[in-house]
Amino acid sequence: MKNDAEHKGIGIGIAPGVAIGPAFIIEQSGVPVPEYDIPSVQVEKELKRLHGAIAKVQKHLAQVRQKAESLPAGAEDMTLLLDAYKGMLSGSRLVRGVEEIIAKQRVNAEAAIQKQIGALKAGFAAMNDPYLAARADDVGEVGNRLIRALLQQNYNPFADAPEGCVILAEEITPADAALMSPGRVAGFATVLGGAEGHAAIMARALGIPAISGVGALTHGIRTGDTIIIDGRKGEIIARPDAVTLQHYRQEVSRKKQEDRRLKGLRDVPAVTVDGKDISLQANMELPRDVDAVLESGAVGIGLLRTEFMFMNRPSLPDEDEQYHALRKMIEKLGGMQLTIRTLDVGGEKLASALGEAVGESANPALGLRAIRLGLKQPKLLDAQLSAILRASMHGSVRILIPMVSSVAQMHAVRARILQAERRLHRRGIKLKGLPPLGAMIEIPSAALMADALAKVCDFFSIGSNDLTQYTLAIDRGDERVAELYNPFHPAVLRLIQFTAAAGWRANIPVSLCGEIAGDARATALLLGLGLRELSMSPLRLPAVKNEVTQVALPHAAEFAERIMNKTDEVEIMTMLKERFAGTKR
Repeated sequence: MKNDAEHKGIGIGIAPGVAIGPAFIIEQSGVPVPEYDIPSVQVEKELKRLHGAIAKVQKHLAQVRQKAESLPAGAEDMTLLLDAYKGMLSGSRLVRGVEEIIAKQRVNAEAAIQKQIGALKAGFAAMNDPYLAARADDVGEVGNRLIRALLQQNYNPFADAPEGCVILAEEITPADAALMSPGRVAGFATVLGGAEGHAAIMARALGIPAISGVGALTHGIRTGDTIIIDGRKGEIIARPDAVTLQHYRQEVSRKKQEDRRLKGLRDVPAVTVDGKDISLQANMELPRDVDAVLESGAVGIGLLRTEFMFMNRPSLPDEDEQYHALRKMIEKLGGMQLTIRTLDVGGEKLASALGEAVGESANPALGLRAIRLGLKQPKLLDAQLSAILRASMHGSVRILIPMVSSVAQMHAVRARILQAERRLHRRGIKLKGLPPLGAMIEIPSAALMADALAKVCDFFSIGSNDLTQYTLAIDRGDERVAELYNPFHPAVLRLIQFTAAAGWRANIPVSLCGEIAGDARATALLLGLGLRELSMSPLRLPAVKNEVTQVALPHAAEFAERIMNKTDEVEIMTMLKERFAGTKR
């Protein structure tokens, strides 16, 4: 093949959209690590040098996290991962092991880090657990950052990237993805990575088209070659001919026109063709997201993640601090309904202020987290419930309990709410009534017993991301199995259908706040399954609203029935894509 010929490659689309720009190839290699002995009198000096590097990396991670927080939406997993990175730099096995190696083996800090990374990775590998293997990669990432800090290597892989370029790399780490600027980076393609990896999540939050899983990615491609990335098809084209280039330039132009049209739907009601109102709400992670929510045309907040009040602080927020933070958001929403999820922290979702309350789990996704932690630490839960009850006096509020797996948990939470109400009453704070209490349906046991839970809940909210993960036994952050993560798997769809039907029979609202709520391809299916409330990233709301206004519920129900009769995932996705493409004609 000639070097100037058009060259195509196929991978996995991980962030939609089309990018056109010059190739910028990142050559990745390991950090060369020097190793030398140090005299015993220099041990304290070397430890001080190590702690200086730790402080430098912590500061850099805080800056990256701040950038992630500034995104309009969708960066929760990214900020939680960065919190986990910071946790590894504070009294963790990584740091303690490095300190011990320096003191006992009397070697330089860089070599000690390399040795400890190797020991931890070997320990994780011996457990033969995919989740822990993924955590080993995180340890390596943090360790390499420490080594670079010790060697005084300022590392920004995109520092020299030209404006509007397309990045080509073997792998892009999550923290590096957070350094991308949509103005500078038009798109990227990698050899490694999956659609549910953290770099992919970051790309979607930034609106950067991306693909992964492209073998021999840079073979026959030079820096500066014109590159096209098709994030929907998972296709990369190097040195496109004139016809191909013109076609994709028209695609980019059409996308810009479509975005402008969808933005004009902000004040258009989300009403189906047959006149049924659909409640389109937004997910919110940080107080600063309120403006993006109001701009999107959402009619409420279907999911407020409260972890922001607990992260990166030495002490826990008390009831008053939580109350004032919630009240400020409620008043800014101007009467919109706000669904407040109680603290979902534990395992990989680190909050240093909780100290030993969280601890370590062999598999954090299945460990002490969310309502399990709240019921184990009642003072923590009580303070939050009291703050929410007080804040509810200033607007429309619902309380959502995460990771519910039994009726007993909901009984226990309701009992604590009643106790909180009595305590507030004794303090002279008289509530106008108790907010609706709902369960997050994200564990298969909760979906399978939705009829029973409906009797003790005022509403349901389906968390399809975790529901998919737990149903299919797949860690969506483990890129080696990421291609198996599929929220349209027949088993997941049946659990969603069962939950929606249970809510309908009990006459309680059922919303869905997972990522598929913001996938316009799924809108007709979700409405056909009986859902009338969808909560999503504000960025995705206009496209979903556009779909709502083009569908009639009887037709949606018929389409959903045909989907539910299928057992093949590929066939289901084909039907969804064909129907969606048909609405665009």
